[in-house]
Amino acid sequence: MIKGIAETCLYAKNLDETAKFYEEVLGFEIFMKEENRHVFFNCGDDRLFLFNPDHTRKKLTDVDGQAVPLHGATGSIHVAFSVSENSYDQIKEHLKDHEVTIESEISWPNKSRSFYFRDPAGNSLEIITSEMWK
Repeated sequence: MIKGIAETCLYAKNLDETAKFYEEVLGFEIFMKEENRHVFFNCGDDRLFLFNPDHTRKKLTDVDGQAVPLHGATGSIHVAFSVSENSYDQIKEHLKDHEVTIESEISWPNKSRSFYFRDPAGNSLEIITSEMWK
């Protein structure tokens, strides 16, 4: 039986610039990095993987004699980050202070709130109150 999502992957050709955004603006901790291939972050109890699709679509990676399949995506990918209702406005102001444009904000029928913005690679990110999917 599947227990949950172990990792979420986003793709960025501008890997260093995008990784800096996740580390310095969003405050995620880097726990693994391979130059020009990937940067892996801790995000609470979850993992966010940022890959350079120019590498992962063209060059097989070997782990102890076992190949990691080629993968990659183009275009805008979406991920939502869960926050408490108490920290929602603070995070939104923090992003605005870092000149991040808020594209849209929604008050959902179940009283949850969310807002959308982009990372430097163009991925669609969302901050959503943790009550959304309860």
